[in-house]
Amino acid sequence: MAALTVIAACHSNKTPQSTAQDVEAAKQEAQRAVDEARTEAKKDVKSAVKTGGGNPRDVAQAKATAAYDIAMIKAEGDHTVATEKCQTLQAPMMQPCKDQADAEYETAKSTAKATRTARQQ
Repeated sequence: MAALTVIAACHSNKTPQSTAQDVEAAKQEAQRAVDEARTEAKKDVKSAVKTGGGNPRDVAQAKATAAYDIAMIKAEGDHTVATEKCQTLQAPMMQPCKDQADAEYETAKSTAKATRTARQQ
């Protein structure tokens, strides 16, 4: 009987309250990461302006890289939040939700890469 209780506890879903807290924590962490990326991006662009002597190509490169970094961090944060939200669903709906979150993450990564490439040319 004790073994069944342990097994049942291992396979139980998170409680909605703790999951809601997890989702909120993931949102806050994602926003913090994006804010930090923006701060670093500004520093990198300023550095490119100073060290490159204002060379437009170097500045454009720094801006493209900064935008890419921010987009990737945002995509990662959005993916984490979406995955946490999937945890609130009942078992049959979890995997399709996670698959959708993964697909959206891959799309966001591809878009960020394509945008960076376009801006660097």
